[in-house]
Amino acid sequence: MVIHLTALHYVYLAFIVFIMALLIKRRDTTMICVAGIFVLGWLATETLSGSVSGVFNSFIYATKELMGTIMIISIIVAMSRVLIRTGINETMVAPLTRFIRTPAVAFWGIGLIMLVTSLFFWPSPAVALIGAVLLPVATRVGLPALGAAIAMNLFGHGIALSGDYIIQGAPKLTADAAGLHVSQVMEASVPLVIVMGLVTTVTAYWMMRRDMKNGTWRDGLVTGSGGAGALAGEGGGAEESAAPLSPRVRVWLAVIIPVLFLIDVAAMFVLKLQGGDATALVGGTAVLILITVTLLAHRNQGLEKVTSYLIDGFTFGFKVFGPVIPIAAFFYLGDAAFTDLFGKVLPDSSNGIVNDLGAALAHVVPLNGAVGAVTLTITGAITGLDGSGFSGISLAGSIAQLFAAATHANAATLTALGQVAAIWVGGGTLIPWALIPAAAICGVSPFELARRNLKPVLIGLAVTTAVAIFLV
Repeated sequence: MVIHLTALHYVYLAFIVFIMALLIKRRDTTMICVAGIFVLGWLATETLSGSVSGVFNSFIYATKELMGTIMIISIIVAMSRVLIRTGINETMVAPLTRFIRTPAVAFWGIGLIMLVTSLFFWPSPAVALIGAVLLPVATRVGLPALGAAIAMNLFGHGIALSGDYIIQGAPKLTADAAGLHVSQVMEASVPLVIVMGLVTTVTAYWMMRRDMKNGTWRDGLVTGSGGAGALAGEGGGAEESAAPLSPRVRVWLAVIIPVLFLIDVAAMFVLKLQGGDATALVGGTAVLILITVTLLAHRNQGLEKVTSYLIDGFTFGFKVFGPVIPIAAFFYLGDAAFTDLFGKVLPDSSNGIVNDLGAALAHVVPLNGAVGAVTLTITGAITGLDGSGFSGISLAGSIAQLFAAATHANAATLTALGQVAAIWVGGGTLIPWALIPAAAICGVSPFELARRNLKPVLIGLAVTTAVAIFLV
């Protein structure tokens, strides 16, 4: 079948190249994405009003697609705030501290606890949830503060966030951009997340122990750090009138809350819930926990404080996803969103802009799965350079779709690879300004933390890409 490319295809491709160039230079791409939507709207409707309206309507489209992800993260953050301020988080983690007796156990223990916590609470809130309790224990048994920050980073912002199997925000974004079901991307990401996690954490631990033995370790401590208390108190004054919960009540809640989330996980398997259904189950549970704990802690002011905590959470959620919406809006135009917003203006044989470009590329350039895998890793890493692992993964999904159409490779594996690379680079393991939560709670320099993470993450990406080549 002959693929007929129009000006819309070439303009879309030109903007993708331009966006990637700006990402390499660490410049913001929001305005360029808006410009791309405007130009595509102009070409599609041939009217100024149509192109201007298209910008706003594309934002609405992207917001509708992302709303579930924004909501769940906002609610989880709101719930984590009240758990921190009532001390329930400390009670939840305290029993585990008795097993932390050596630096090795501290490193892997903090990492695994961070991994599990991040799957349910998201990494940034999880840092505050467990850091205040486990950091003093870890440093007391000889694990450097920077070592604890590395563990929290790699297991939370790396492994947990790159898979995101419970909240499912990351696979939702990449799957939508690639035209796949979220379950396909999640299944394809499992071997890649495991390989990336094992290689990166083992390498980081070996390098830390080697440098400590050689006397070349630098902890990069920062004086005057606010630590966990400052991080926990960000964003609102809901904690000002919190009444202290009795130890007995805290213990009961510390047991009940994890059990409720474990029941959610069991229900997901039994009822085969995925995507939005699984997210809704976790989100509804978090809302009920938020309300219950807030009413117990704030008593007469509980009704008002529930709203205050929710405002804290939504402020965080929209702050994180504010830059994502216009970027996602542009990349959604590569698939079904274009027809929904501007009508059927593409050729009758078109399967969407990205699919058309991929099919045309297959007729011109001899591509294969290996080239596609390397390209997706590089693309994902580049999109993470802005320090937000989420802002660029729509691009990774679109390019995965393009290469899959061109080479008949496994689209889900390519998409998952781009997601893993983007999250590991930009989600909070390499970019200094994305490392601030873990660095702040451990009182270390985010730049020293980024430097320590660099080699393990790059080695992990190389090995993971090699594995992906065999899977595509």
